Amino acid sequence: MRAVGIIFSNIHDDNVPELVRERTLGSIPVGGRYRLIDFPLSNMVNSGIDTVGIITKSNYQSLMDHVGSGKDWDLARKDGGVIILPPYGDRESSSLYTTRLEALKGITSFLFRADEEYVVMTDCDSISRVNYNDVIDSHIRNQADISIIYKKLEKPEYFPKTATIFDVQDGRIVGVSYKDNVVETGTNVCTNVFVMKKSLLQNIVVDSISHNKHHFMTDIVAANLKSMKIIGYEHKGFYAGITSLQAYFDSNMRLLDQDVRHEVFGDRSVFTKIRDSAPTKFGNSAIIKNSMIADGCEIEGEVENSIIFRNVKVARGAVVKNSIIMQNTVLGENSTLNCIITDKNVVVRNRRVLSGSENHPFYIGKGIMI
Repeated sequence: MRAVGIIFSNIHDDNVPELVRERTLGSIPVGGRYRLIDFPLSNMVNSGIDTVGIITKSNYQSLMDHVGSGKDWDLARKDGGVIILPPYGDRESSSLYTTRLEALKGITSFLFRADEEYVVMTDCDSISRVNYNDVIDSHIRNQADISIIYKKLEKPEYFPKTATIFDVQDGRIVGVSYKDNVVETGTNVCTNVFVMKKSLLQNIVVDSISHNKHHFMTDIVAANLKSMKIIGYEHKGFYAGITSLQAYFDSNMRLLDQDVRHEVFGDRSVFTKIRDSAPTKFGNSAIIKNSMIADGCEIEGEVENSIIFRNVKVARGAVVKNSIIMQNTVLGENSTLNCIITDKNVVVRNRRVLSGSENHPFYIGKGIMI
């Protein structure tokens, strides 16, 4: 294959500190049965990329358990396949990296071993479907040094962390800026997917080590807009960035839209770890409306506009609306949840009433009993 893949599993952990206390960003559950890393990993497999390095940092045990040997993505191979890369900084230090460029300094041996001509680098902070072959073809056609995927926002979006904004003229990125808080409609937001020749990336990493550069976007992209041909590739399909807990909630709720769900999952080519679970059991009193419910659940109450993960129990009389209920949660009789996110192994006892709001969902941490 002509490209090797690199996935950063931790770069944006600060976006959702509530959900990454015991996991990486890449292993955050979404959509009832998936993890965030499933989307970039599936995009790579569907694009014919069969050597993928996943850069880790901390709390990556759940990520390793999920990805395993890569067999669920057809990446359990003697040569190539999926490779978990160790969470170290540059070669002169044993400290953990803090930026994308520092992370790349720690995987120079992986880059030099790769035989592919191109590199596709991506993060785990979004839900999207991208054909990387189209991006590589555009990269070659435009004789670009670096190609970066961006998304033009269709409506204003809130970014509690700084969003990277591109000024794109005739396909070329001519300006890079940063914006906090509300990003307006029509803004070109970087999706943190990069394509370039492997030889160029190797030279960038070696040069950054010798010149003490740390930030890929600032020290490499923004600093070389005139000296390098840096092309923007517009992603026109569905894109949901996980920039905050609110964005995580909104992104999952968007998956309840039939058109969105068909675009993201319609051809069944988003792969994930297969679990052997019994079918979900619906009691005689169960009422289900516009919801996604995984295997292994026991539903006797009412579920509306919600996403229910594996092995969740919703007791008789319980009402769940506009909520995300993660694995092994138990909701007691006559309990009521609205705009709630429960992490794994939560217990809500009988007759509890919990409510957030659509613009401020309430989060219940892993293993908590209420």
